[in-house]
Amino acid sequence: MTDDDKRAWRDRTRAARRGLDDGYRVDASEALSHAVGTLASRLRDCGDRALAAYVPIGREPGSTAMLDAAVRAGVAVLLPVAGDPGPMSWARYTGPDSLVPARHGLLEPSGPVLPPDTIGNAGVILVPALAVDRRGGRLGRGAGFYDRTLHLAASDAWLVGVVYDDDLVDRLPTEDHDVRMTHVLTPGGGLRRLPLE
Repeated sequence: MTDDDKRAWRDRTRAARRGLDDGYRVDASEALSHAVGTLASRLRDCGDRALAAYVPIGREPGSTAMLDAAVRAGVAVLLPVAGDPGPMSWARYTGPDSLVPARHGLLEPSGPVLPPDTIGNAGVILVPALAVDRRGGRLGRGAGFYDRTLHLAASDAWLVGVVYDDDLVDRLPTEDHDVRMTHVLTPGGGLRRLPLE
């Protein structure tokens, strides 16, 4: 496995996402919002744990509607705060009006910045991905922010790679430092535990 292998996968996935029909993307966002709302309700019923998520940018799956669905379900929603390379800090999402422009073209909450180990309070962590494989391998954007952060998660936290249906693949190039996902969430397949047989 080489960096060129991952680069080729990233190029293919980004090209495929650019070609996605807008109607499909709207339907996919609605399906993901519904699934996240259901997941957040289950999390709420299991105790006082947060849900960590992300604000989709560009052609990433989902929308802020999935964050709102989690808030409506009654759980605290944590979002990453853009910073220097290293474990990510967090802030609480309280609604679309709380989001402000940040580095790297991201949006993040304007509230107090919480330390990286805050992620240990999350029972579910929604992780953006370009692709996820059936063994739990995840292909990110290449900056390594999540791989530097997810080791701070609770040992029983669900690490959920969020991708479009065609981005769930048989096998991805992975390295030892790549953190494996415990679950995958797709618009058509919903939430599934990994590895898949």
